[in-house]
Amino acid sequence: MSRPPGPNPFIPTSHHGTIVFADNLQVLKQIPDNAIDLIYIDPPFNTGKVQKRIQIKTTRCAEGDRIGFQGSRYRTTVIGTKSFADFFDDYLAFLEPRLVEAHRVLAPHGSLYFHIDYREVHYCKVLLDSIFGRSCFLNEIIWAYDYGGRPRNKWPAKHDNILFYAKEPGKHIFNVEDIERIPYMAPGLVGPEKAARGKLPTDTWWHTIVPTNSSERTGYPTQKPLGILRRIIQASSRPGGGGA
Repeated sequence: MSRPPGPNPFIPTSHHGTIVFADNLQVLKQIPDNAIDLIYIDPPFNTGKVQKRIQIKTTRCAEGDRIGFQGSRYRTTVIGTKSFADFFDDYLAFLEPRLVEAHRVLAPHGSLYFHIDYREVHYCKVLLDSIFGRSCFLNEIIWAYDYGGRPRNKWPAKHDNILFYAKEPGKHIFNVEDIERIPYMAPGLVGPEKAARGKLPTDTWWHTIVPTNSSERTGYPTQKPLGILRRIIQASSRPGGGGA
């Protein structure tokens, strides 16, 4: 696919980037071959339910409908609801054309991070292997967190899976010196110099979810934390490069 004549609205023209609100398949089809350094995909997870986030505002009021700090009453007002149906009759048929396009637009030095959970990760890896090639699979990153309910009949699911692929392994960007370091779990075993510098993260990332009172919170039902994206961008992009 050759680049269309004139400016392409889907290719960022400044370091601020471009936000496009549209079906990503249609957007991907407008991007020329080999144009993107880094793609992070956080698709619906096919959980079989409606994902919903209700945004509320509370105002202190003697006749309020809820009790808060030190017994004060507050009135709750719903200011917005964001939701999407997270179920598909054929989930892989939904993903495949988008992943084929993602592979096409990646530069030879580009990488793809595909964010999913335990329900579909095995099927998605087989699909991605068929598109990229098994040799292009570099890591399965486990994002582990500790929040939410704990069922009594199985081990609580407290992680997501991020599949990391390179368009052409060996040519891909991986800025090992730019990745933020994390503390050693046993700093006394490595000496003061190494302990002060910290260690590189492994393929298991411990990071909290976006807290309900965080300034990051946008109201999107399945929002992911900036810290996860920051690490991916540090590792697999270059200043001024193209990402999606």
